Amino acid sequence: MKRADASRWTVVPSGRTTARATTAVGVIAALASLVLTGCSADTDAAHRTAPAAKAKAATAGEALTDAQELRIADAEQRLIKRCLNRQGFTYWEAERPSLEESRTLGYVADDVAWARKYGYGSRIDAKEDRARLANPNLVYRKGLSEERRKAYDDALDGGIEAPEIAAELPNGATIRRQMGGCVAEAEKRLYGDPVVWFRANKIASNLQPLYVPQVMRDKKFVAALHVWSTCMQRAGHPYKDPGAARQAAKERALRSTSDKTFAAERQLAVADATCARTASLRAIGKERETHYVNALRDRYGQALDTSRRIEHEAYVRAAGIVGPRA
Repeated sequence: MKRADASRWTVVPSGRTTARATTAVGVIAALASLVLTGCSADTDAAHRTAPAAKAKAATAGEALTDAQELRIADAEQRLIKRCLNRQGFTYWEAERPSLEESRTLGYVADDVAWARKYGYGSRIDAKEDRARLANPNLVYRKGLSEERRKAYDDALDGGIEAPEIAAELPNGATIRRQMGGCVAEAEKRLYGDPVVWFRANKIASNLQPLYVPQVMRDKKFVAALHVWSTCMQRAGHPYKDPGAARQAAKERALRSTSDKTFAAERQLAVADATCARTASLRAIGKERETHYVNALRDRYGQALDTSRRIEHEAYVRAAGIVGPRA
């Protein structure tokens, strides 16, 4: 249900420095998702079109669906595996949960059927956590000799001597990332120029602090949120907003993984989704989000358009490498 960046990266706020944070081997594409409304769970079916039509879609400005984002991530894994295999190393691609289980949840979740089955996804998260801990690539790397381990690291992502690229974020901080080895090869294959992609994507995916507070204060959204909270109150769940309801469920799930706790999570999530539909919270949130993002286009429009274009181009390439998730 979650996708995380596993490359080496450093965030340097203005006037400060920090140590590099290095994560475990895993999926390397962390694509932007809408904070308020989440990503669509549509399948790839509507996008199985001719190359010319796909190229035109790259400039259409439509956000990628969950299915498309996952296909890019899966293609990266396939390319990394091929690259490492060529150099004599073994690599296991990340597990591919079903499309339904891989859904990205936004602030507003209004799919009642999904909520009835998965609640807020606590058991999906737990399953993914177990998979990360049992990552065969970590076991494999640990079993290598010191010399082979260094060679593996260098082959995978260039090791600690890999070249660094940087991007300035909207908040003035600078994010830096080392890029080399098979990770760099895979990203170049999918995204083209890695520097252009990295800089545009990091700007586009870090605009939320600039517009989310405005959306949360917006009169239309506040009114819809009031309808949602009134609906929830009547259903026996007195929460002020979807975030509070989800946090309560998360805290209970951390304390207990019993069937009774999960049943309560699903009941709360169903009420949340039902009330979100009653209040048209997703539609209103999406409309207001679009309004405030568009207000940032004078300054960040080029980065937004470049990021979206490259994402679509990457999807077209990914579709020629791996199939869609079921």
